[in-house]
Amino acid sequence: MSLKPGQQDIQQLIDKAISEGINYFDTADLYDKGLNEINVGKALKSKRKQVIIATKGGNEWKPDGSGWNWNPTKTYLLRTVEQSLQRLQTDHIDLYQLHGGTIDDNMDETIEAFELMQQQGKIRYYGISSIRPNMIREYVQRSNIVSVMMQYSLLDRRPEESCLSLLQQHNIGVLARGSVAGGLLAGKTAKPYLNYTEEQVAAVAKAVKQLALEGSDSADIAIRFVLQNPAVISTIVGIRTREQLTDAIEAINKRQLNEDEIKQLRVCIPVNYYEQHR
Repeated sequence: MSLKPGQQDIQQLIDKAISEGINYFDTADLYDKGLNEINVGKALKSKRKQVIIATKGGNEWKPDGSGWNWNPTKTYLLRTVEQSLQRLQTDHIDLYQLHGGTIDDNMDETIEAFELMQQQGKIRYYGISSIRPNMIREYVQRSNIVSVMMQYSLLDRRPEESCLSLLQQHNIGVLARGSVAGGLLAGKTAKPYLNYTEEQVAAVAKAVKQLALEGSDSADIAIRFVLQNPAVISTIVGIRTREQLTDAIEAINKRQLNEDEIKQLRVCIPVNYYEQHR
């Protein structure tokens, strides 16, 4: 979603990412009203067999384009997956994800849609994008999801209370987004974040930077902290520039954090918890 319409170096960025070993690319029909899927699909077309393409559905743009409505119905999802396939210029989507949701959705109908897409060969696997523990538990019990995308970082350790262990126990991979907390763990000026004060955010950023002095960038350390959690199978990093891509690549290639370093990061701020949707 970081790639913007009209950006001239999309092909070069994606080619460089692939050449450095990045093979998972995540988009959604919601991003730029489908144009993001078009741009990503075009850039990946010649290397389709080398990559894993993931996209998401469930949000329906209003006719006037002023916003969108939540629509996880079977009819809508079956229609929108066809549109995503066309925009991505592919005959199948490797991972199709429900882009949100609540405990009040008709989950059985949504799951039925996913299973039918899979049977028809339009998708290989399906998952959900959600931070809501009550919803995640239901999909773990009722469906064959292979992944859950959720926000997870040093400044958002809410998934650690129950979600990460539950998903790991059921062999469901966590796709972590927000690993650098909107840049607050990568050099941006501290400000309040979730339930944390500006001072607490600054303390975490300082702890990250202290480890980075040993030869790593702050973003590398923040991403590495997330990647080393055994429940996490990938981090979703927003990349718009060559510099950001370099940071992501370095986070993969540099040394792992040792136990003492991870503990040092964990104790620099009180852990937070989900207050809703428990």
